[in-house]
Amino acid sequence: MNILLTGATGYIGQRLLPVLLDEGHHVICCTRDKHRFDTSQYPADQIDVIEVDLLEDSTLNVIPKNIDAAYYLVHSMSSYDDDFETLEQQSATSFVKQMKHTSVEQIVYLSGIINSENLSKHLRSRKKVEEILSSGPFSLTTLRAGIIVGSGSASFEIIRDLVEKLPVMIAPKWLSTRTQPIAIRNVIAYLKGVLLHRETYDQSFDIGGPEILTYKQMLLQFADVRNLKRTIISVPVMTPQLSSYWLYFVTSTSYRLAVNLVNSMKVEVICSENKLHEMLDMPLLSYKEAIRMAFDKIEQQGVISRWTDARSGEILKEGISNLIEVPSYGCFKDRQQQKIEDKQLILNRIWSIGGETGWYYGNSLWALRGFIDKIVGGVGLRRGRKSSNNLSAGDSLDFWRVLYASRKDQRLLLYAEMKLPGEAWLEFRIKDDILYQTATFRPLGVWGRLYWYALYPLHAFIFKGMIQNITKPATE
Repeated sequence: MNILLTGATGYIGQRLLPVLLDEGHHVICCTRDKHRFDTSQYPADQIDVIEVDLLEDSTLNVIPKNIDAAYYLVHSMSSYDDDFETLEQQSATSFVKQMKHTSVEQIVYLSGIINSENLSKHLRSRKKVEEILSSGPFSLTTLRAGIIVGSGSASFEIIRDLVEKLPVMIAPKWLSTRTQPIAIRNVIAYLKGVLLHRETYDQSFDIGGPEILTYKQMLLQFADVRNLKRTIISVPVMTPQLSSYWLYFVTSTSYRLAVNLVNSMKVEVICSENKLHEMLDMPLLSYKEAIRMAFDKIEQQGVISRWTDARSGEILKEGISNLIEVPSYGCFKDRQQQKIEDKQLILNRIWSIGGETGWYYGNSLWALRGFIDKIVGGVGLRRGRKSSNNLSAGDSLDFWRVLYASRKDQRLLLYAEMKLPGEAWLEFRIKDDILYQTATFRPLGVWGRLYWYALYPLHAFIFKGMIQNITKPATE
């Protein structure tokens, strides 16, 4: 079968793709930027990657006509555009218009549970998208999920941050809101199970785990799995704005996403009863089982995707390819180089940079820079990394984004997503037994130049120490 997969570089899309390939399908992956998609790990004869932007009609003609089914996994909840509802509706309308020119039989759409009368802005948008998709000349199957629990999911990472960092939590009253979390493994199984399953055509199904829990119970059960004792005190006076700031500063989420999450958390998301899991003969995992499996994946370095990797700032909207060529004109540079003996050792160190490993020199200063970045509305240093020793283009790496990562070419290129009066790149390249480390800053106006000159002594100190520690012999 020929399957079209939109949102192929997203959190769900990256999980679903290998499952579809294992089923023997040919998958056409839609992405706005090919450079963020690593096809080397998949069979070349089973996968095609096309660049499609559903907000740009001129890009849609590359979608092939001979499609049997398609997954619609486009989501703008964390968009930097305030009017994400309009963006989602435009994307859905363009998608339906293009699908009319194909042989597609079924569209599978992953939405949110919309059983409450008082829907959040996010869930209202999901409902409208479903209405638009249902207007097409094909069968629509909608799966509606609430909290998705899995390694790298937004919900999992946010709960993990809260539980592992705060022994005592002063929390807002929405912690008493009930929800029905579902394991990512079950979500993927549902998405696979309904594919070209005629009994599911032109129907919508709420999908959730076997338990209905409050957010407070989810936090405490997470703590129980991690053998942590936590105290949670709910207060009625914390406004949605304060709640958003609370999530933003304690967790790795952005403020914009925190606002959308808080608004959604005020609404109960309980599944309407249906027999889909019986129809597909699917055992449902409990919340605690989902958490344990998530940590198993983390410990085994088996995390396939993270929500922070799927999401990127406005600057990267035009694509990684526009940033791979590091500029020289009008830029400041800090160049360091060091002769090396063991290339493999140095490559391993470079590929392990950031996250729990740190930045090899001045980690407290890096942490301070991350804290300041959070204060001024940036991503901060809490995003960490997906794997402790593997990097791919598009990965988030603390407050950097990986633009290029090739062990074969012995080159790693990072782009800064922190708040800056300009743009910044950090590059590591090995050539002729020498490690070249180059920090490039392209200032924006007078403030950018003042920023560089003010911090240059500190930068030179940190970058020199960093390359020395990266290249020191293993016996030291």
